[in-house]
Amino acid sequence: MAIAKRKKKFFEVEIPLLNRQTQLIAYELKELDGRYIKYDLTRLLRGKNMTLQLKVGVNGEKAVAKPREIRLLPYFLRRMVRKGTNYVEDSFSTECKDFQIRIKPFLITRKKVSRAVRKALREKAREEIEKYAKSKRVEELFEEILKNQLQKPLSLKLKKIYPLSLCEIRVLKVEKEIGGKKEEPEKEKAEEKNSAVKEEKKENDSEEVKKEESADSGKDSKATH
Repeated sequence: MAIAKRKKKFFEVEIPLLNRQTQLIAYELKELDGRYIKYDLTRLLRGKNMTLQLKVGVNGEKAVAKPREIRLLPYFLRRMVRKGTNYVEDSFSTECKDFQIRIKPFLITRKKVSRAVRKALREKAREEIEKYAKSKRVEELFEEILKNQLQKPLSLKLKKIYPLSLCEIRVLKVEKEIGGKKEEPEKEKAEEKNSAVKEEKKENDSEEVKKEESADSGKDSKATH
């Protein structure tokens, strides 16, 4: 009998962060679970060249894509840097309410400044971002960065040190879930496997010792005869 061939289908995937939907192709809906997709936000942000990476999760008959990384493209930043200015960048890991995240702010001064001023801007930006992130969930952070609700207040606070022509978050990336809940079962399984291997080795070693003892006793009996 002829075997019926499976055909791939398009499945709707919701993106709550953007209040939009996209379609992904697969044989079954469950195959989409854990898949990463990249979304270009240039049109949505009116010319700001940014990409959004999302991870798909399947719950029953529904697929939802949650944000995992936003990144400003390098050529957008190169276009913003002018002659006679300095840029300040940083990269650090911090925690929000539910995830550990990595943030990379990018600042451009209006004129050239000393190294001491650049250091003060970098340290103040890190302090303010860490304080801000602690009170937010990761999806709230993504949404507020896309709406410029983090960058604008930060720029006003940094203005007291030196006025900026640009204050942006170059990268926001989810590193891991706080508490490592997903990693614990795998560690327990690994420990169980290691303990089982150790017990098998002990049993094998004890059997080999018994065989050697019986062989030695046999040799001794032959020698006496």
